[in-house]
Amino acid sequence: MKVSTRGDYASRALLSLALHGRGTAPTSVRDIAQRTGLPQPYLEQILLALKGAGLVRSKRGVGGGYILAAAPEEITLSRIVSAVDGPIVAGDFGRPHEDGACEHEGQCALLAVWADMSSHMRAYLDSYTLAEMVRRAKGLRDGSDEGATPARLSPEATSS
Repeated sequence: MKVSTRGDYASRALLSLALHGRGTAPTSVRDIAQRTGLPQPYLEQILLALKGAGLVRSKRGVGGGYILAAAPEEITLSRIVSAVDGPIVAGDFGRPHEDGACEHEGQCALLAVWADMSSHMRAYLDSYTLAEMVRRAKGLRDGSDEGATPARLSPEATSS
């Protein structure tokens, strides 16, 4: 899976809100763009998509901007990426046939693998919240090793 620029920018923007937001005062798009180094016009489009997905709220006018629509503990990376990129899938291959009647040699076997891979990608991104990303950005750990895979998705757990 390749995370798109939109998915990366959306994650960075929401992480900035989580790092600096106090939950009550909106942050301007300009401030988010300056803190993250993201281009403001593109960031505005991304924030509108995030608003449409219910991940941020906006306030217009003087002192306006964006705030998180939920607590950082409730916002997962999969929700963020899905909000701007659509469903998290390994490819646009369709689903395996339910009755096993494949049109082409090996098609159903591979479709099942791609579907399983998509499920693992979604689960992996679901295992990370903005709250965890805030802890990582601040150099704090949950007692886990640097760069470690979450325990419930360790390579041993996913290889069976």
